[in-house]
Amino acid sequence: MKKLLALLAVFGILMYGVSNNVIAQDETDETTTEITEDTAVVNEATDSAMVEEQDTTVSEQPAESEEVIEPEEKAAPQKTGMHQQVKQKFIEGGAGFMGVVLLALIFGLALAIERIIYLSLAKTNTEKLLTGVEEALNSGGIEAAKEICRNTKGPVASIFYQGLDRSEEGLDVVEKSVVAYGSVQMGLLEKGLSWISLFIALAPMLGFMGTVIGMIGAFDAIKAAGDISPSLVAGGISVALITTVSGLIVAMILQVFYNYIVAEIDGIVNNMEDASISLIDILTKYNMKK
Repeated sequence: MKKLLALLAVFGILMYGVSNNVIAQDETDETTTEITEDTAVVNEATDSAMVEEQDTTVSEQPAESEEVIEPEEKAAPQKTGMHQQVKQKFIEGGAGFMGVVLLALIFGLALAIERIIYLSLAKTNTEKLLTGVEEALNSGGIEAAKEICRNTKGPVASIFYQGLDRSEEGLDVVEKSVVAYGSVQMGLLEKGLSWISLFIALAPMLGFMGTVIGMIGAFDAIKAAGDISPSLVAGGISVALITTVSGLIVAMILQVFYNYIVAEIDGIVNNMEDASISLIDILTKYNMKK
């Protein structure tokens, strides 16, 4: 009986101890759970606070970027046009010599344009003219052929008219008349070329003269200053050379027009010679038919 009571007492003590341990563990688990939940709440609060701070930072960045003052852009240098540059160089070269060079260019171009217009009007369709003259000779005689030449413009028609006007005196007289009047027409075609060649030679000489006078002025400035200044020497020389460059440019422009005019005159003269030979042949056939 005592043993039974002792066993019950031991069992009761063990059960009490186990129940206390379980209760203690349950309390520990509940405390740990509460701490964990509190920690999670704190972490969530911290995370939300950090997110709010980041959002605030992000939202504040544009404001800060808007407050940044950008440096002012440098103004781009204004580009001067070709007209302004030419005007500036003309003034730097001196109105005296640059004006004379400009006048040479104007007069030379005026003569060249006049010659080009004259030569364009002097061109004649020789094949059509020869065909008309031959048909007029066969149908109406010398007077009809002369009427065709009288109504046609150009030196070739004028030469034909002179040859037909002396056709009754013989072919030798006609040939001499054609050659003589051809020389007259050639002189009319070449009228004004000597003046164009004069301006071609005169423009660079005027430029060289302006350069020499400009160099003399530069050396006088050096002498007056009493010291050789590179800027003073370079400036004087550059201004002095502007007239030379201008004269050379004018000469080159006029030379191009001169060569074109000479080529046109050569073409018209060759056409005149060929047409004159064809006219002699037509008159020979006409005399043989008579």
